Amino acid sequence: MQMISLENELKGNAYPGRGIVIGKSPNGKYAVTAYFIMGRSENSRNRVFVEDGTGIRTQAFDPSKLSDPSLIIYAPVRVLGNKTIVTNGDQTDTIYELMDKQQTFEQALRTREFEPDAPNYTPRISGIMHVENGEYNYAMSILKSNNGNADACNRYTFAYNNPVAGEGHFIHTYLGDGNPLPSFEGEPKLVEVSDDMDAFTDMLWHSLNEENKVSLFVRYIDIATGEYRSTIVNKNK
Repeated sequence: MQMISLENELKGNAYPGRGIVIGKSPNGKYAVTAYFIMGRSENSRNRVFVEDGTGIRTQAFDPSKLSDPSLIIYAPVRVLGNKTIVTNGDQTDTIYELMDKQQTFEQALRTREFEPDAPNYTPRISGIMHVENGEYNYAMSILKSNNGNADACNRYTFAYNNPVAGEGHFIHTYLGDGNPLPSFEGEPKLVEVSDDMDAFTDMLWHSLNEENKVSLFVRYIDIATGEYRSTIVNKNK
């Protein structure tokens, strides 16, 4: 697979929806992840990311304008021991709770499917990072309708063992804007990541469509120690 420019990919798509990037920094020191949300409706745009323990959650920026919390208020990031879970919905909790009961990432996601938001049937995208004793691997998943058929759920998992330094993978919910919104297709895209978390954050935020972007989360985990640094950028302030 040919590596593509993440900056160009984002600038060329006005509405990728929600997106997850996971990879390893070029210097091999950091496990890297980023998660962003976008919105077209007032309800979707009325959000911010806030810290929640070792993870984050979404929160209404103006509670008086919150019309339906069901698919927009959730914990995108949670940490279970040496595992960091990143998703675009409340399946974060499903993964956390079932893996805590010794089930696997895939087993946990078999209990879920795409979002019930006809006619879009937004895919559920998820990632998990495992950092332990100086070793690092990750996996990504997408649960999507069968070409808009709500009676069939297609499940795909992509596992990356011993990730290559400087490489990341990017998965998002929509191919682009539309009505209904077209679901992501294919395997996660091979993209570059950076040693510099602040520069990577700035690149992502400024590459997302100005009108549609809502919030961005970036975390760099030191593979040797498990210590991490995170940043949140919210459009609503």
